[in-house]
Amino acid sequence: MADRDWRRWGMLGLVALAELLGMSSWFTANAISGQLQAAWSLDAGQAALLTTVVQFGFVAGTAIASILNLADIFPAGRYFAASAFLAGFANAGLLAAPGFGAALVLRFLTGFFLAGVYPPAMKMAATWFRRQRGLAIGTVVGALTVGKATPYLVKALGAVDARDVMFTASASTMLAGLLVMLGYYDGPHEFERRPFSWALVATVMRHRRTRLATAGYLGHMWELYAMWTWIPVFLAASAAAYQGSSPAAVETDALAFGAIAAGGLGCIWGGWAADRSGRERLVIQAMAASGFCSLVIGLLFGRNPGLVAAVAWAWGFFVVADSAQFSALVTEVAPRHAVGTALMLQTSLGFLLTSVTIQAIPLIGQLAGWPWAFPVLALGPAAGIAAIRRLAATRISSRSGPPT
Repeated sequence: MADRDWRRWGMLGLVALAELLGMSSWFTANAISGQLQAAWSLDAGQAALLTTVVQFGFVAGTAIASILNLADIFPAGRYFAASAFLAGFANAGLLAAPGFGAALVLRFLTGFFLAGVYPPAMKMAATWFRRQRGLAIGTVVGALTVGKATPYLVKALGAVDARDVMFTASASTMLAGLLVMLGYYDGPHEFERRPFSWALVATVMRHRRTRLATAGYLGHMWELYAMWTWIPVFLAASAAAYQGSSPAAVETDALAFGAIAAGGLGCIWGGWAADRSGRERLVIQAMAASGFCSLVIGLLFGRNPGLVAAVAWAWGFFVVADSAQFSALVTEVAPRHAVGTALMLQTSLGFLLTSVTIQAIPLIGQLAGWPWAFPVLALGPAAGIAAIRRLAATRISSRSGPPT
């Protein structure tokens, strides 16, 4: 009867809305990087670091949460709300940052506190869903995806001032915490909570299926954030090469928003398909499609902007369509008393890996040209597919034997 409780859809809507609002602070510095570069005389590497340092902060936040078992000790709703308030304050501090050094510290803190907004939200949704867990977590990650694209939408709608973008994102993140604090409570499928244990991370790491699900996630993350970070720059450079002059900023921001936000629909489709055909099959299909797009889009550099945008939007759809399913797999295969820690550890390792490709893509673009920048991202989906095939094999074999 728990899977027929009508309240679960309302709670899913609340969590998804909170996730959309909460994660809007992630790409604010990236969306206004041109203005920050001009104000602080930054080069391309320093501008990239404003995004990469958020990843580092997120990694630090999830790593500490994993070691201290925070997601399995504290109620997820309270953890989410406190983290969202702190992330919003840290992001708002960028409005008063005197220079690049202070901005890096504030961006690090924003990522650090957002570590308590993303993984706990997936656990929160999972407490309300068992049979349709893929769709539920897919909806949450879809909301996250649209939230990260929001700064580009705010700019495209006319908020050309950096302060407008920063204020809107910071207020949205704090509002997310308020929504969860006032409206959320756990569903009937609560996960076990145990006292703190130093051994919990080791328990997760020794668990083979959790390791394989995490390995697949790492292949996915090798591609995802580098695509999200640099597709706006690629679209602008490609349009400039086609028409001989820089495109209007509003046009570029709108295309960038579409390329990232398309993943919101991709996540919902991925959750729906995974619940019907299996999570492993869905993530293999999505990684194959996104890897293909990363190989193809470079060939279209300097071509008709409509064609390039179409491929970019298709890539945006598939590149994150499988993201939630890696988390859903962990909630299914990890030891039940360590699900929160397993999710934190998975995301911590994944976001640490993203710093490599975020920094590498502009270097490749400078040395070899933008047509050659994105194909390297296809290595991630290839490795991820191999890991998930092995996970699928272990789950099939377990039906006739003890769990691995």
